[in-house]
Amino acid sequence: MLSLVARSARFTSRGFGLCSRSVIRAMSSSDGPTPPYTTLAISRPAEAVTHVELHRPNKRNAMNKAFWSEMVDCFNEIADDPDCRVVVFSAAGKVFTAGIDLMDMAGDILQPEGDDTARISWNVRKTITKYQNTFSVIERCPKPVLVAVHGACVGGGVDLITACDIRLCTQDAWFQVKEVDVGLAADVGTLQRLPKVIGSRSLVNELALTARKMHADEAKSTGLVSRVFADKEAMMTGALEMAGEIAARSPVAVQGTKVNLVYSRDHSVAEGLEYMAAWNMSMLQTQDVMKSAQASMEKKNIKTVTFSKL
Repeated sequence: MLSLVARSARFTSRGFGLCSRSVIRAMSSSDGPTPPYTTLAISRPAEAVTHVELHRPNKRNAMNKAFWSEMVDCFNEIADDPDCRVVVFSAAGKVFTAGIDLMDMAGDILQPEGDDTARISWNVRKTITKYQNTFSVIERCPKPVLVAVHGACVGGGVDLITACDIRLCTQDAWFQVKEVDVGLAADVGTLQRLPKVIGSRSLVNELALTARKMHADEAKSTGLVSRVFADKEAMMTGALEMAGEIAARSPVAVQGTKVNLVYSRDHSVAEGLEYMAAWNMSMLQTQDVMKSAQASMEKKNIKTVTFSKL
C-alpha cells in the first residue's frame, strides 16, 4: 500500500485535521486508477487516512471482473498497512455505481463451466463465494471504512456499502436492491447485512422484492446512512473530517472497537461480552490508555497525542 500511495501524485500529509478544498477536489481523480489496479484509485489525502476510489466513471462505475479481485487485494493491503488507520471509500464520476457490469461478467454468470449439473453447480458456488469475499474483506479489515455515496447506488453497490462501517450520502443519492429485476436473488451480502443495518424486516423485504428506489431522506430516517450532505464536495469534506477524528484516536482502541462491533452483531450479548473480555485482557496492556487518559485530565486535544503504529 505504501508503494501505491507513493506512486500517487495526490498524496498529501496535512495531519489529522480537515483537508483543504483543493485536496477534496483532487480526491476525485482525473488521473485514473492507481497501478497495478485498473478499477481503483488509491491516495492518502491526510495523515493515516487512505482514500479508495472506485474509478470507472465512463462505465458508471459498473463492477467488472477485475473489480472483484482488485478489491480483495486492496483491502488486504490496507489491513496490513501500519500507516493507515481509517479508510474513505468513494466513487469517481456522476454516480457511485450502476452495480454489476453484466456485459463483462455474463460468461461467469450465464455460462459456467462443468461437464454435468454437479460440476456446473460447484463452479457457480466458487464464483459466488469469490464475489462474496469482495465485500466481506471490507468487514474483516480492522480499519474503519467510511463510504461516501453520491448519485445512484444500485445492486452490488448496496452489497458494498452494507459491509462498510459508516455510510454517508449526498442529497441526490438513491439506493436500489436491483437483483430481482435481473432475475436473481442478491447473493453477495445485501440480504444478509441490510436487515441488520436497517432493523426493519418489513422494509428490507419491500426493497428487496420490489426493487424500488430509496432516496436519501428515507435512507437517513431508516438508518441506512448516518448523514446526508448537500453535494459531493460537502460530503467528501465531511467524510475526511470524520476520518481525521477517527485517525487521531489510538489505533489499538479504534481497531479493537471495530472488531468487537462486528463480532457482537453476529453473536449473543453473553458471547460478545466473553469475546470482549478475552480481547481486552491483552489490548488493555498498552501505553495508549495512559496517553489518552493523561490528555483528558490535562484537557488536551486528543489530536496532540502521538500513538505508535499498529
